[in-house]
Amino acid sequence: MDLRQLAALVAIADHGSFSAAARALYTVQSNVSTHIARLERELGQTLIDRHAGELTPAGTLVVERARRVLRELDDIPGDLVSDNDHIAGQTRLGVIGTTARWLMPQVLGAVQRAHPGVRAIVYEGSTSTLLPMLVSRQIDAAVVHLPVDDPEIDVDPLFAEDLMLLAHDQHPLADRHELMLAELAPHPLLLPPPGTSLRRVVDRAAAAQNMSLRVQAEIDGVRLLTSLAFDGYGAAIVPATAVPGWLRGEFRLIRVHGLPRRVVGWTQRRRPRTNAATRAVKVITRDLVASRGARQPGVHPGAADHPLRGTERTGTP
Repeated sequence: MDLRQLAALVAIADHGSFSAAARALYTVQSNVSTHIARLERELGQTLIDRHAGELTPAGTLVVERARRVLRELDDIPGDLVSDNDHIAGQTRLGVIGTTARWLMPQVLGAVQRAHPGVRAIVYEGSTSTLLPMLVSRQIDAAVVHLPVDDPEIDVDPLFAEDLMLLAHDQHPLADRHELMLAELAPHPLLLPPPGTSLRRVVDRAAAAQNMSLRVQAEIDGVRLLTSLAFDGYGAAIVPATAVPGWLRGEFRLIRVHGLPRRVVGWTQRRRPRTNAATRAVKVITRDLVASRGARQPGVHPGAADHPLRGTERTGTP
């Protein structure tokens, strides 16, 4: 088994065919086919179903480990040349969409100025999609909605954020500026699916008041929840930053007393240690949130504003 074989298999997984993998690797298709055939003989397993053009279950397992090996190798040069004054390398960062919109332009600009040798690749997604990517090492770190209950992941809260009710102008509650959580009981709501971080926060708040919320639809994705509410499909409980301060339209953001703030935090695997580029981006992200986060309506940096403070596992820089 050698690195060219692993790289060929990962390229096929990423690009969908032997020919596309060859183009991505700047080689010819026959070389890719040879590498895969040798790898299959060595492992005694068929890794690619040639008729379906898909990875076999064994191929999927090998690709997962191959990605880890190749990424660890990619990190070695950056770590060796990095010191406090010169940091280089690649970092793969996942960010939930509502936070990415206001935070990533600032982070990427600061990274470029402070560490021009760092290349950041940003993946937008929901907490429920980003955490599996983090665990499987497809990304190096993720900014997600807490809590995260995984002993292999380190968590550092960044800020707390108000949860609001978003309703179209024609909704029965649209004339309200604030209301109590119990007043939502008669109204069907757009909510995240059970088990997601945001849904757990909302369900716990309702249970604390011995009530339940009526579900109109369950949507995994805050941005889609927001879009549906904008279009008048129903009212949704969303983070304050789901609606940019500059946006105007036929909608209302309504404060709901009894809803706790959600907590957004930086997460990364405990082992292996993150590369120098990822560590540098974490420091910049943490500093920017502390200095500028409060400029975002509904965002509250600082330990005193973290409802989870004292219960989460705090990691290292």
